Amino acid sequence: MTFRGMLLASVAVACAAMPVSALADTSDKKIALSNNYAGNSWRQAMLTSWDKVTGEAVKAGVVAAADAFTTAENQATEQAAQIQNMILQGYDAIVLNAASPTALNGAVKEACDAGIIVVSFDGVVSEPCAWRIAVDFKEMGRSQVEYLSKKLPEGGNLLEIRGLAGVFVDDEISAGIHEGVKQFPQFKIVGSVHGDWAQDVAQKAVAGILPSLPEIAGVVTQGGDGYGAAQAIAAAKRPMPVIVMGNREDELKWWKEQKDAKNYETMSVSIAPGVSTLAFWVAQQILDGKEVKKDLVVPFLRIDQDNLEQNLAKTQAGGVANVEYTQADAIKVIEGAK
Repeated sequence: MTFRGMLLASVAVACAAMPVSALADTSDKKIALSNNYAGNSWRQAMLTSWDKVTGEAVKAGVVAAADAFTTAENQATEQAAQIQNMILQGYDAIVLNAASPTALNGAVKEACDAGIIVVSFDGVVSEPCAWRIAVDFKEMGRSQVEYLSKKLPEGGNLLEIRGLAGVFVDDEISAGIHEGVKQFPQFKIVGSVHGDWAQDVAQKAVAGILPSLPEIAGVVTQGGDGYGAAQAIAAAKRPMPVIVMGNREDELKWWKEQKDAKNYETMSVSIAPGVSTLAFWVAQQILDGKEVKKDLVVPFLRIDQDNLEQNLAKTQAGGVANVEYTQADAIKVIEGAK
């Protein structure tokens, strides 16, 4: 064999031994984010995480595009039309935060029939052809009442602040809260309002219902509403109950101030906005030919009294405590589900 032949053979052996990169297989693929709502800090953080992580992936040549689209209204019909436009625009995968678990199934099936990968997260869809990345939202709700049962063993009256009406996440968290009350019957829900996962909406809603309520021992929430509830309760000059927070910076900051001044104790829980980046990498891995289970579960992000300061220090002003995912993280989640 000539020297050149030996050299080519050695290169071939070396290349065969190298791990195969996804870069070669998905560098021409286009992924779109279909988002139904952007009217609170969680959604803004979710979009920021998407732009940051996918922008780096596009720059590195992992995918050709990762465009984000948000509907003007939280309407399933509008989002269905958005998905149909994505089909026409030739996207290879759609990452979807859905307005409804069922109302988008027709549009999702159209995308699947066109050969497009659909990965739903946060607001997931029930269409069998789609993938789902979900937090156990029921457990997120139930765990709040379990925490209160330890903090307030004698129980008491609870105010429930729900999220955006008609959305899967709102229904699931609320169902978990009610399961928790059945498990810990020393608690009673005496009032319920929708805060739309936004502190200003929650503040107005709580202020409106407070005059009709007895003394409140605790407030169970969904995220983005704890600080608004605290402001309304303080303005009404009522005793401050234990308010479960939702990982927003304004909530964590208020909690720390109350902790320092009055030894106030609570906990905080929410899904990390960066779950959008996990959904992106899962879509990329499916496009790369990886076998992925249709249903993946990720843990929710909980903050407790002893790690409040640590998490607050890492949370951007006006933002949400967050975790962003890498391709390696996605591979671990995929492999862990098998």
